[in-house]
Amino acid sequence: MFSSIRDSLTWLHTWGGVFLGSILFAVFWMGTLSVFDREIDRWMNPESRLETLNENFSLDFVLKEYLPPEVSRWEIVYPSERDKVLRLFYVGSSGFERIDINPVNYERLSYTETAAGTGFIYPFHYHLMFPPSMGLWVVAFASMIMLVLLVSGIIIHRKILIDFFTLRLGKKLTRSSLDLHNITGVMGLPFHFAITISGLILFQNYYAAPVIDRTYGGDSFSYPPPAAYNREVAGVAEWVRTPIGRIPQSLASVDLMLEQTKVRWNGLPFRIRAYNFDDINGTIEFRRNREDAVPLTFDWISFDAVNGDLLKDFSPKPIAQSWRWITGFHFIQFEHWTARWLFFVLGLTGCILIATGFIVWFETRRKKHRKTDLTSVRVVESLTITSVTGLIAATFTFFLSNRLLPDDAYWINDSRVSTEIGFFYLVWFLTLLHAFARHKTSILGWAEQCCLIALLGIFAVCANAFSTGDHILRSMADGHYAVAGMDILLTLSSVVALAVSVKLYRENHKRMSVSASRNQDLGLGTNLE
Repeated sequence: MFSSIRDSLTWLHTWGGVFLGSILFAVFWMGTLSVFDREIDRWMNPESRLETLNENFSLDFVLKEYLPPEVSRWEIVYPSERDKVLRLFYVGSSGFERIDINPVNYERLSYTETAAGTGFIYPFHYHLMFPPSMGLWVVAFASMIMLVLLVSGIIIHRKILIDFFTLRLGKKLTRSSLDLHNITGVMGLPFHFAITISGLILFQNYYAAPVIDRTYGGDSFSYPPPAAYNREVAGVAEWVRTPIGRIPQSLASVDLMLEQTKVRWNGLPFRIRAYNFDDINGTIEFRRNREDAVPLTFDWISFDAVNGDLLKDFSPKPIAQSWRWITGFHFIQFEHWTARWLFFVLGLTGCILIATGFIVWFETRRKKHRKTDLTSVRVVESLTITSVTGLIAATFTFFLSNRLLPDDAYWINDSRVSTEIGFFYLVWFLTLLHAFARHKTSILGWAEQCCLIALLGIFAVCANAFSTGDHILRSMADGHYAVAGMDILLTLSSVVALAVSVKLYRENHKRMSVSASRNQDLGLGTNLE
């Protein structure tokens, strides 16, 4: 009976991985990069590479110097160790505005128009750049299948401890890939399970929206949830003061509000927002810093913008705090570099796990597929190559285009941001065409795209050095460790991609030699007859 169960789970593990592995790889790859999303932002926005962190600047001076009159709503993002720039956002007469400021000397900084890590890579991670109403559900379904794959993988693995200590990179491609698949699966199992299930919990309110709406009232599939639900679960209420149309004669000091906030929290905020700032019912809201603890805190304090009186000091209910801890674990916004690097490495093991699973599946069925030559097999294999090496190549193209495109490259949708993203999708599509062209010798498809990854990675490092002067040694000397780390990881990625490419080329050469030898033997046999 146990044997039949294992056979059924083997089938489920195999086909679940084949059909949803491409989505899972994209989620894991972009999620792994998102661990260092702000560091990617600094690499792609060279103007933000400040050397000194100053957290004791004057908010009043910043607002007096840079905020136009009669602005109703503005927001300040506080500088931190990972991003030393002070950012002011507001909605003015000409639309949405952003001002980057050096908090040391209050100089206005220029900035490169780019989506970078926080604007493209991170959103891609959780909704694949689909409309959220569709993308979140696709990722949720793939995540649930990932949990099934992890559990079924444990059950069907007969020699899980022995195989964990077995790595034969010098053997044939199928054997070495299977060893890597087993090792990364076992090594990262607790992390893969925890990160997957925490990702599902993140959007629990979205997935349960119909039930919440039916219970608390609201539109079907509404998000965010109704206020009544928020009040009961977290204690959050819709707390908005209605403007009365009277312009204030004077405003209270935001610096004094900050001092009160620092005393209450024993720390700094990470975001400051103003509502109805041009009205006598204006409000200044401080959001608590998230770097000193695992939970993703949403504590906030509100002050009257006119007289500076404390209006509300909010902390979520205990049941919401437990959810904040889970989300904080997944987002890893807390300041702990060892944990951050551990998340990054374990995220990469997830990518290797999925990629080697693809290779094992195709290689073990290579002869059968070659005999049948089904169109469906060619399509699945081409999509697989594109979703792994093609996605990595497209990502490196995204980095490279950021350093090569001129500031006025408004070639797509009159936007430099869209142009960068357009190059990402263009290269990704070209890798799909290349994979289809190589369907008869798919191993060359993998190998050639690995070569492309190696070239793109090195070119991106060189482009950063030539465009900014910040080569690895200079970045290290100036204390720009995020920039140096990005260059080092791109270089290491190129080395690994080149090594994989060489192995695949050698594997293909061996196969061609064996095939030629067999053909020669068949020809010799015919002559003897």
